[in-house]
Parts: sequence; C-alpha cells; structure tokens
Amino acid sequence: MERFPSRRSDAAGLAHRSAPAGLPRRTSNATAEPATAIAYRIRPADPHAHLFEIELRIAHPDPAGQQLALPAWIPGSYMIREFARHVVSISADSGGRELRVRKLDKHSWQVRRCDGPLTVRYRVYAWDLSVRAAHLDASHGFFNGTSVFLRVLGQERQPCDVLIEPPEGPAYAGWQVATTLPEAGAPRHGFGRYRAADYDELIDHPVEMGRFTLASFEAGGAVHEIAITGRHDTDVDRLRRDLAQVCREQIKLFEPRSQRAPVKRYLFQVMAVGDGYGGLEHRASTALICGRNDLPYRGMREAPDGYRTFLGLASHEYFHTWNVKRIKPQAFADYDLRQENYTELLWVFEGFTSYYDDLMLVRAGVITRDEYLKALASTVSGVLRGPGRALQSVAESSFDAWIKYYRQDENSPNAIVSYYTKGSLVALCLDLTLRAQSGGKASLDDVMRLMWQRYGREFFTQRRGLGEDEFPALLREATGIALDAQIKRWAYGSGDLPLAKLLAGTGVALTMKPAESGNASLGARVQTREQQLVIATAYQGQAAQRAGLSAGDTLLAVDGLRVDERTLKTLLARRRAGDKLRIHAFRRDELIECELTLDAAPATEATLKIEGRLNAGKRRLLDDWLGKEKPKPSFSRTGAARPRPDPAPA
Repeated sequence: MERFPSRRSDAAGLAHRSAPAGLPRRTSNATAEPATAIAYRIRPADPHAHLFEIELRIAHPDPAGQQLALPAWIPGSYMIREFARHVVSISADSGGRELRVRKLDKHSWQVRRCDGPLTVRYRVYAWDLSVRAAHLDASHGFFNGTSVFLRVLGQERQPCDVLIEPPEGPAYAGWQVATTLPEAGAPRHGFGRYRAADYDELIDHPVEMGRFTLASFEAGGAVHEIAITGRHDTDVDRLRRDLAQVCREQIKLFEPRSQRAPVKRYLFQVMAVGDGYGGLEHRASTALICGRNDLPYRGMREAPDGYRTFLGLASHEYFHTWNVKRIKPQAFADYDLRQENYTELLWVFEGFTSYYDDLMLVRAGVITRDEYLKALASTVSGVLRGPGRALQSVAESSFDAWIKYYRQDENSPNAIVSYYTKGSLVALCLDLTLRAQSGGKASLDDVMRLMWQRYGREFFTQRRGLGEDEFPALLREATGIALDAQIKRWAYGSGDLPLAKLLAGTGVALTMKPAESGNASLGARVQTREQQLVIATAYQGQAAQRAGLSAGDTLLAVDGLRVDERTLKTLLARRRAGDKLRIHAFRRDELIECELTLDAAPATEATLKIEGRLNAGKRRLLDDWLGKEKPKPSFSRTGAARPRPDPAPA
C-alpha cells in the first residue's frame, strides 16, 4: 500500500518542500522483530571515518556452513568493481557463541556450521562519491545494496527486511531517507524498517540519507519525487515541471492507450557537486550526480547548456525503467553477480536509450528542434572523430564493455567505438529507414512497444529476455519491414552509417567541415596538464604517430618556438596539409626531436539544419519523428552544443 503526501490534482504537481527537522529516530513498528528469514540492519556507525555498520540475521543458515558474498559488479555499470575490498571487518555468532568466518576468495566468506539463527556483523568503508557504490560523511549517506548487503548464498529468492538507522548525535537530528524500497513500518522519508521481495530487489533501490530538498509531481498515475542533496539554488518548480513533461512523454511512448507508468512511485536521487556527471538506473529510481550549476535557478530565462545536459541524463536513466530494467537481454535475465555477464546487445539497450533520451526532450517540448539537432550533430561529430569506429562494431563494443569500454586508456579512441553514441546513431538510422519505407506508418517506436509487451511488462514474474539473435525478427514482426541486412551492416559491421541520406528524407541537411580552425591537422588530441601541453592520444596512422610522437609526450616547441594550446591552434591555422614542422618534446625525462608532416584536417564537425522549405511528405515525416512543433519553451539556449559524456561510466 503506497502512502503519498496530499497533492493537487492539476498538471503542475506537488509543491516542493525542504526536509523538516526533528524527525523521530524510530517508530514503534521499526523496532518490531522482522517477519522474514533474512534481516539486515544498517547504520552510519562513524560518518567522519566513512564507516557503515551492517548486521545480517539469518534465521535458517546452511547447516553445512553458510556462505556469503558481495557482488563483484553493479548492474548498469559493466565493469568488475570488487566491492568486497571495502569490507574492513567481519564477525559472526550464533546464540552468543562466536563463530569462525573464513575468507573463500576475493568477495566471499563462509561461516562455520551452526544449529540456530546466525548473526553476521561487518563494517564497510564508504568513500566513493559516485552513483555506483557508497559514500558517507557528516553531510549525507548514500549506498547501493551491492556495496553493503552480503548475499546469502542459496537463499537469494527469500524476502529481506532492512532496518535503516540514523547516525547517533544531535547533529543528525534532521536527517531523512530517500529510497523506493517498500516501507515495512518506516514512515515515508523516515528511518525504520523496509522490505524487499528478494535479494535482486534489495540491491535495486539505492538509499540516500541526510538533509535534502524534496519535490514531487504526478505522471502516468505514479508519484515521482526528486531529492536533491548538496548545496544548490535550484528552481525546483522549473525542474519538476520539465521532468514531468519528459516522463509523461516516455510513458506515452510505451503505453499509448493506458498512459500508465510501470511503477507506483519513482525517485530521482540528485547529488549536486561542484563538477560531476553520471547516472545509474534502477527499477523505480535513478541515482544522478551533476554540477550544481547545471541545475536551473530562479529567474533563469535561458537554459545553460549544462541544464539541457542534465535533462538528457535524467531522461536517459528514466527510459531505462523500461529498456534494461524490464526489457533485458537474456544474458541479464538472472544476473551472475560474481563475474562478467556477456551480451552483444548493449547497442540496443544503451544505444537505443541514448537515442531516445534527447528525442524525448524535443517531443516533450522542453527543448526546441534546433537544440535537439545541435545535440545530435555533437553526437555525430564525436563518433566520426574516433578512428576506432573503423575497427570495432557496436556489437563487439557491447561484448567487450567489461575490459575495453569501462577501462579506457590513451589508445582507446584508436581501438574502440561507443555502443552508447554510435549505438544511438544506429537507432536513428533504423528509425528513419522504417519511417521512410513505410511512409510514416512504422517506426522504431513500434519496435520498443513490442519489446515492452513481450519482455518487459511481466519481466519480474517471467524472467524472459531478448535473445542474442532475436532482434531482427522482432523488428520485422513489429513493423512488417525486414532490415536484417542493415542491422548486420550497421550494428555488426564497422563501416560508417548513411546518416546524410537518411536525414535528408526528413528535410534535415547534414554538412561536415573540419573541426580545426585551419586546413591542417596534427593528428593528435592534446591537453594542458600542470601548465604543460601533453599528447593525450596520437591517432592511428595520422601525422603525430607517423612522426614518432606518442600519448604522454610533452610538447615543448614547434619550429623553435615554445608552444601551448593557444599558440598551437594559431600555428595550425596558418599551415596547410603537407607542411613540415620541427617538434621538440619530452618523453618521460628524455628530450626527443622529430619532423612532422601535417595532414589535411578531417571533416568531423557536423551541422544539422532543417531545410528552408519542406514538401508535404518530408514535413509529415519530420513531425512524426520529432513530434509536432510546440511553442518555444520558456527558455532558449544559445551557443554550440556541448558534447555529453555517456551516462553509465560515471
């Protein structure tokens, strides 16, 4: 039974409120004995030392000796994280008798056999300010279950009770709790007892505690909450109004008839910091981290590019409520939390989500068509600048995410392609092809709806996911159009995509120009580090690499003159392809000298613009794709689009 605060029934939603002080530390229900065979108690034992203390009670342990484990990774972030390295102490007892706890491997333990209930106590160091782990200090606490809750092997399907306690002391009297874990005695936003149906649900509802700003709105019959932690001056009314429009647009995409959300309650957990970006999806919430200046402020008429970036991130993670949390690849239907779970389909689940995140913003009317096309052009430019796109397909990128995409180095631009960004362009090409071949009667929206109906709606009872080879047939079924050859070429091949041709069919012109200010290219990405100009990447086969320069080299002088980012840019603007430069650089502490022959600057700067006059057919396709043109939002962003980093690797 969901309990919501009283609310207005109009479209504006609920008024925001700041966290009140003086919440009761516990309710009488919270102290009652748990009704489940597995019960956790977690409290911030020492915020200044960043330590959570967890107690795990197992009513019926394995009589042969109970094994316990922490996950090696967190769903949505495809890299082995080794969360167990943060366990600083662990002990166990049964009926007051201390039991030996033996470490089995890097993330699992075994407690010696016992006849009665087993209690395990341990402490976890929490100082990872990201969306994927745990963080605790005197200002707030945050944790994902994968970082703090030991898995009781053999009993993962059992219900779990969780007693969340506040830190001790008057300094924490005003702390609240923001989570979508179902309450089992705890008051809404209060400390107390919560309950999960099983371990999978337990680790899919992150918890934020502290003092935060709360705001609410309704969408699709569900209350959506925003909890903002950290110092900020956010115009909360503006934020919830924009997010409400985006959420309603996504709900309408998947459920055009009922327009009902797949959850009863949803939570945006927002951590505002000086400079940060990242998001991680969960079944009824998302954890977001952003720069506080990327949030809207009162009186802001124009939206800084950072705000559009934040809205795109929130849209991306909300879209995952359907696509990846309920519509899953079969490889993720039952996670193996001990090791990598391989699939070639992240281009469908992350790439398609990356396509729809900004598309939902323009369809919802919170950004203009011009703003959307600027963002799309930025994605096109980013993909075309990476030589790795010619070596790796998005299917291969999906499979290798564990060892390549999430563990990038100086050579990564030469070797890999992003299943987020190029995957989003594959989605764009499929969508525009379907619209063109059907005369606007079919689109990728139909494919998403069929995946939702077949795999998503009943996922938590059926546990059925999309097979590795099933997508082409599913697309045919949803639209009546066969694009098997295109899917093989675009997703499983490494060639460039026919973007210009497909966009032209909707009346959008794609033009390319060199990203550099002149006609010549150094063939390297450079950065200023500690007031020195350093090569970050020497692109495969291009000028810098051919001359013998490598990533990490510090550029000192060009043609006898000291160089920095500004002077290098000026110099390249005055040179042409084929001109030779004399380079002096340090590699480690050794001086090197080489002659470099400049390349022609590649045309990797994309511009997208709607044609001045469109015929009826193109106008109809454009309107169906981007949504009917709406009145200009209450703000207008100026300037070039800022490239948005991929959401998940935060």
